[in-house]
Order: sequence, then structure tokens, then C-alpha cells
Amino acid sequence: MIIDAHVHLFPDRVYAALWRWFDKHAWSIRYRMTAEEVVQFLVERGVEKIVALHYSHVPGMASGLNRFVAEVARAHREVVPLGTVLPGEPDEREVIDEALRLGVRGFKIHCHVQKMASDDPRLDPLYGRAAEAGVPVVIHAGTAPVTSGYGIDSRTLCSAAATRRALERHPKLTLVIPHLGADEIDAHLELLDQFPNLMLDTTMMLADYFERPLPIEKLARHADRILYGTDFPNLPYEWDRELRWIDSQALTSSQRAAILGGNALKLFT
Repeated sequence: MIIDAHVHLFPDRVYAALWRWFDKHAWSIRYRMTAEEVVQFLVERGVEKIVALHYSHVPGMASGLNRFVAEVARAHREVVPLGTVLPGEPDEREVIDEALRLGVRGFKIHCHVQKMASDDPRLDPLYGRAAEAGVPVVIHAGTAPVTSGYGIDSRTLCSAAATRRALERHPKLTLVIPHLGADEIDAHLELLDQFPNLMLDTTMMLADYFERPLPIEKLARHADRILYGTDFPNLPYEWDRELRWIDSQALTSSQRAAILGGNALKLFT
């Protein structure tokens, strides 16, 4: 089973804004599709479940995005919807509770976009409610990518140390850190040994785009805590580049099955 644990589904107008931002500050997105086209593309290529992520950057935006992704999930059984919230926005608790009523299986936070560290006290209401509901929070809390387009210095905002503090404060919370925690991959791998509710996803880190993939021994050692993810459709390269890398490595069948889908299946469904 292949589960892509990191796919971005947005309404058309938000996709268009993202493409403009990426063109100016990051890379040229190869797959410029609608949400429906994204789902169809991945399903036709053998992806059995799609964990749908989105995030908001202004107050009042999150609720509409949560409803949008919930509607896509109702139309496509392959989609596992996650919700979002802008921590500290008015009616934050109502946004979180509405998302849970809509059936979201977790929440997505983007520290760079939302301009807050993973241990920011504004995240405490979400962390507490997610832990209470038994759903994970996927939080882009690594420093990479570093770009002035975010309007903050992600190297001073984000760190494995901040994530450690958040987990110490919320021991029942399940966190997923995308991109293996880049640029502090080793530090985040060490956190796996200390916090049983922490997981990492592979998004863009096994594609030989930002840096060489980590040694397979490290991936294998933590195979029960690693999720396959792509960042599709916001990619500058072929969608299955990481998938092909994983398939080429000396992993056992159980390790490969866990990374490609088993871990995500237990976490999100």
C-alpha cells in the first residue's frame, strides 16, 4: 500500500496565489492542477490514500479551507482530510471543533507561513485539543527551506529544540515533522528516540534536490516512525522521484511497507 502523507489540496484561487509565490521566491511548480486533478493523478498511479494538507495565513481563512477539503474527502474515499487553524485568531477553538466535526484526521501548521515557532504558546489550544481528540498535528517546524519570501528568518524561528519543548509540554500530543526536520535532520532523528509520539515524513528529502538523501541505515533504523510524503503538487521534479529512491534501497519488506503506507494508515485512519 502506498499512502502519500503530504499532499496539498487547495481551492483554485489559493493554488494560483501559491504558484505566484513559488515563482517569485522558491521554484517553478511542475504540476499546476486543480484539487480534483491532483487526486485523480495520484490515484491513477497507484497511490491508495492521500493525506490532504492545507494551511491558512490570515484570520478567517481556515474554516473555509477545512470545509473545502472535507468536501473533497466526501467525494473521494482515497482522501484523508486534515484541518488547519491560524493559532491565536478569533474563534480559534470554534474553528478547531468545527474541523473535528467535519471529520478531519489531524491538523496542519506551517511555522514559516504562520510565523510562529513550534513551542509558541499560541499553539497550546490546538495541541491540547488535538491530543484530547487523539489526532496528530503535522507541523512544518524545520528551518528549511530558508527564503526571504516568508518575511521571517526561519533559522531563528524554528529548531529541533523548540519542538522538544513543545513535546515536553504536551506529552500526549502526536506530532509529525515534515521534511525529516530539515535542516536539522540528525537532531530530529534523535528526538524520535526520546518521544514515542513523534514521527517524521520524507517530503522532498529523498529526492536528491535539496541535499543527498540520508543514509539508508538511518531510515531503516526508524522505519516504524517515518512516513512517505511528497509535497505534491508543489514540486519542481517528477512526482515519484522519492518513491523510486525508496524502492531502490536495501530495506526489508516490512520496513518498506511501514514507510510507504503502514505507518500512515495507523496514524491517520
